[in-house]
Amino acid sequence: MVDVAEPTGVGEVGVVISPPATEPNSNDAAGGVGGGNDMVYDEDRALEVFDIVRNIKDPEHPYSLEQLNVIKEENITARMSDGGDLYILINFTPTVPHCSLATLIGLCLRIQLERNMPEAFKLDIRITKGTHSTEDEINKQINDKERVSAAMENPNLCQIVEECLKDAQY
Repeated sequence: MVDVAEPTGVGEVGVVISPPATEPNSNDAAGGVGGGNDMVYDEDRALEVFDIVRNIKDPEHPYSLEQLNVIKEENITARMSDGGDLYILINFTPTVPHCSLATLIGLCLRIQLERNMPEAFKLDIRITKGTHSTEDEINKQINDKERVSAAMENPNLCQIVEECLKDAQY
């Protein structure tokens, strides 16, 4: 279920996405999607992912996520399983520990990759551990496909995401 509050000021959006019923698999090496010992790090794909998301505009600032150090190349992992499945883990760091738009940033990351990755993949987006006051809740929200889909059906929220992605063409 997604509740969207009307913006209360410039750059503010109220987004509440109920947490998913299940947690990501915590048994794998990456702490998220896929995993196990049969995974091989793929540096080229990790760099490709970084190139796809680096120019996403921050919802509150006239800078990209890379310029604000929200996204860093070293915080993106891509791994291939023995079966050829691609698993991507992105850790991002909000500019402040109480960032009200961290969920929106995660949504922008997910949508940008879904639109621009040339192959199928499994994605886990996480806030860098210890950098946000509600990181566990937000991690659950941005990794629940049904809630992401529902959020993108909201025209106001969709417009804000599109604005953040318009200069991030890959």
